[in-house]
Amino acid sequence: MLKSALSLAVALSACASAVAAPLTDAALAQVVDQRLAGDRTGACFAVAVIDGSHVARSYRCANADAPPRIGADSAFEIGSVSKTMTAALLADLIAEGRASLDDPLSAYLPEGTAVPEYQGQPIRLRHIVTHTSGLPALPTRMQGADPANPYAALDDGALLASLGDVTLAQAPGSRFEYSNFASMLLSYAVARRAGQSFEALLDARVFTPLAMQDAYIAQPPAGVRAASGHLPGGQVTPPWTFSDALAGVGGVRATLDDMVRYVRAQLGDAPGSAATATVAALKRTQQPVSEQPPMAMHWMRVPVNGREVLMHEGGTGGFSALVGFDPGRERGVVVLLDTALTALGGLGSLGLHLLDPAVPIGAPRRATTPPDAVLEGLVGTWRLGPDMQVELARAGDTLTIRPDGQPTFELGYDDAGDFYPLQFDALLSPRRAADGRYAFAWHQGGAVIAATRVDAAATSAPALSADELAAYAGVYTLMPGFALTIDAADGRLRAQATGQGAFLLDATGRDRFAAPAFGIELQFERGPDGAVRALELHQGGRVQRGPRG
Repeated sequence: MLKSALSLAVALSACASAVAAPLTDAALAQVVDQRLAGDRTGACFAVAVIDGSHVARSYRCANADAPPRIGADSAFEIGSVSKTMTAALLADLIAEGRASLDDPLSAYLPEGTAVPEYQGQPIRLRHIVTHTSGLPALPTRMQGADPANPYAALDDGALLASLGDVTLAQAPGSRFEYSNFASMLLSYAVARRAGQSFEALLDARVFTPLAMQDAYIAQPPAGVRAASGHLPGGQVTPPWTFSDALAGVGGVRATLDDMVRYVRAQLGDAPGSAATATVAALKRTQQPVSEQPPMAMHWMRVPVNGREVLMHEGGTGGFSALVGFDPGRERGVVVLLDTALTALGGLGSLGLHLLDPAVPIGAPRRATTPPDAVLEGLVGTWRLGPDMQVELARAGDTLTIRPDGQPTFELGYDDAGDFYPLQFDALLSPRRAADGRYAFAWHQGGAVIAATRVDAAATSAPALSADELAAYAGVYTLMPGFALTIDAADGRLRAQATGQGAFLLDATGRDRFAAPAFGIELQFERGPDGAVRALELHQGGRVQRGPRG
């Protein structure tokens, strides 16, 4: 699944700001090795840092002794970073007077297409580029898709028919929910409005003007070598394919130098007058469109040490990518991988570190032996969401997982404290609650699911009335541009961090709530009048206070 999100931990990890000097190729290689050398995934990274007119490049692999498998001629799947290019095509149409962010989506689709509304409020293009359309993550008519190439069989008809299956749960613009479904509709709509195939449109308005001569969707230029994608265990996995009109969701392939040219153009540096209109469109995509969440046109606006940078991550079945830049400092970064790291949290820490060295870089994950207490604490039967039950069993110094109706899979364990299947891309992250019991979150395909133990008596949580839950509702600012929005859903408290998905909380005591699978605890603070006025977020040993807005 195509996915992009910057974690709460990354967003809160920034400390005192530092101005970075231009890197040499050798210095960049050393930085990349700090993050990558010996990593259990075996990934290979192609990395560039743009600093004004200076560019440093590095091609590094976790196993330095293995034969090189990537180079300057390697084209990587960039996944959801493609969405920012679709946004540029939309910005170009806006400049020509042929589109507006306030246009309803329905105006770009064939007559008679059933498009959901909420109490008369339509989905507009601005809702799509900020992931607030209310549409689900994926089209409903993708059932039975091949997990190794999930979008290959989806065509325009199935995409549009899926709209008729959707009932919006809230007004468009009111809640962030990352939606590849909505982004495919935008790709289709832009190509249809322009009257060209999507690949021809992207080539004419982005690739050719910016001299991205090796970038493509389905037709590779001569001399370009498609890199092979890998699962985190090192196995080669098939490439992902898309129908032309839907490829703007994640179908672009590009070399490192292609993406360097793309970022330089975002910073205003492009090759000649042919790129003038394209650079203007890119600048338009950088302008703020929403504050909750803080987004431009498909760019995440990320606070880093009192500054705001623009970033987007991407991931396919065998690749990961990140593009970020700080226009004020004329500094940008490109990270391309031949390995899927979606379940491992992506590339946010490395990308932010390369933009600002004060942000921690992250570390390689190395296989190790799990503690006995963790193994014993997780053994048992668990439910993942409404439809999946899994059995965790001990097998020597590790665990196995057996989903109902499926084979048993062995899990490895790494020094970051996570278990991982050896045969596919997923992650089991254990969390220990204050009472000593273990739970876990399951990461797969960009989704994070809290596991619930079903083989032991459930501990009853304090029951709260609708009025009691409403007393906690509000926006709590943890740092400039980053907040927790609290409301109620299904008789429980719900939280949503800026630019991220919502999660439910369980009451654990007076003014205390927890999401154990994510390692999150909230303590609400009341004023002299008894009204809730602030909260403390406890996660990963850190405490962050946020006043209520």
